[in-house]
Amino acid sequence: MAVDETLLESAAEGGGFSLRFYRWLRPTLSLGYFQQYDDRRQHSASLNCAVVRRASGGGAIVHDREVTYSIAVPPGDRLAVKHLTLYETVHAALIEALAGHGINASLCGDKGREKTPREPFLCFQRRSPGDVLLSEVKIAGSAQRRRRGAVLQHGSVLLARSTAAPELPGLAEAAAITLSFDQLVQRWSSKLAEVFSMHLKPGILTDAEQSRVLVLAREKYDSIEWTEHRGRGLYEEKRAISQSVPPCRA
Repeated sequence: MAVDETLLESAAEGGGFSLRFYRWLRPTLSLGYFQQYDDRRQHSASLNCAVVRRASGGGAIVHDREVTYSIAVPPGDRLAVKHLTLYETVHAALIEALAGHGINASLCGDKGREKTPREPFLCFQRRSPGDVLLSEVKIAGSAQRRRRGAVLQHGSVLLARSTAAPELPGLAEAAAITLSFDQLVQRWSSKLAEVFSMHLKPGILTDAEQSRVLVLAREKYDSIEWTEHRGRGLYEEKRAISQSVPPCRA
């Protein structure tokens, strides 16, 4: 999470476009920016998981048997102007990548969405326009954070069911096809390079970015205050607002 935020800051300061894929060493629950920490108690299967809080909104995600990605887009880029443009572009490239493996996925539309007073705790039990579905199973979702015209989008693709979220099938269960992390990343990154019309090359964080990551990790993402208390008292604030892997670089 600290790396993702650092890449957003770099993009906002003229650092350019970055694409990152990563995975988790152990099952970890990430809370959305507005979620209350105590709400995690309603999901018993993940109670023993490590927990972090994202800088982006949305529901909680159990990161385990998945591909996690992030994209940072600088100000002024066409992909940073309208939020759904980036969602749909990235997810459409994912759908093409999955089609290359014989998996027929599609984008979730706005019709037929159920309006509920309070969304389910887990992100993958929610449905939003631009999500990637396999039949009625959500297998990919994303969230965004903006800063000074730059945008960070990060999200997850469920490769298989996690013991820490047994109610959520992944590609292995929904499509009866087993894909490895490397298989999906290779095909998806190639599709993204095509749709972005960019030549992506492996990159590393600069010394300044590495230092910033360490500061953010220590002072924010490892902080009990951020993880456990950031979401408290924000439910009404959220309602009010609604009413009004090393990265590749181009």
